[in-house]
Amino acid sequence: MSAQPDHAPLTPYAPAPGAPAELLAQLRADRRSTQWVPAFEQEWATALEKSRRRFSLGALYEVIQVWQARLASAPAVDAFLDSGHDDSDFMDLQEIQRRRR
Repeated sequence: MSAQPDHAPLTPYAPAPGAPAELLAQLRADRRSTQWVPAFEQEWATALEKSRRRFSLGALYEVIQVWQARLASAPAVDAFLDSGHDDSDFMDLQEIQRRRR
């Protein structure tokens, strides 16, 4: 009988080494670049400082994941807004994330 677990443990998300540069290039190519690039750069700088203090890459990985998700969902958001649906009862994503923590 083996003492090995019968399931594979979850591997933590680790982006490719070039992911931040690729992400920044995609953000610069997006039509929202005037808003998104400064926001990404500010969040990245904050995450870098947090990573230095904690000796952890988690904050950097989280920034990359969040911005990749924003880029991936942007076409769906655009399609929704272009459809004319009422979005006045939206909830801020930042608020939802704070509630989960």
